[in-house]
Amino acid sequence: MLNYCIRRANYPDISCMIRLLRILFSIETDFEVDESTQQSGLEMMLCNYTERCIMVAELNQQIVGMCTAQILVSTAEGGMVALIEDLVVEDAYRGQGIGKALLLSIESWAIARGVRRLQLLADRNNTLALDFYKKMNWKHTQLICLHKK
Repeated sequence: MLNYCIRRANYPDISCMIRLLRILFSIETDFEVDESTQQSGLEMMLCNYTERCIMVAELNQQIVGMCTAQILVSTAEGGMVALIEDLVVEDAYRGQGIGKALLLSIESWAIARGVRRLQLLADRNNTLALDFYKKMNWKHTQLICLHKK
């Protein structure tokens, strides 16, 4: 059993989180690695402590996983929802409960803020992630994601 801790991310963790995003974006082909862009996004996430959250998994003083979420207003729910955007664990540490612990910590953070629904996007070809979310009782919807730049 690994002796890791789950905690809120801090600014000194940014370089480690960029490394993790590089891993995630190698799986999710819709995104490209651009360290300055990812750094900017992470800094924005960290500067709003109440409506945004980054949780990290730390093992032997090294960040080995992360999960991000931010709160949005949903007209369908008539209240707040949380969008979980990035969940990634280093390859060597997958299958050992770290992803589950990260996701549960984000869920707890969101519930404490009165969130009515959690939602996330996952790459349709990432079967390992989809299987993981299914085991964590996440349900598919009929919605698809579209975007425009």
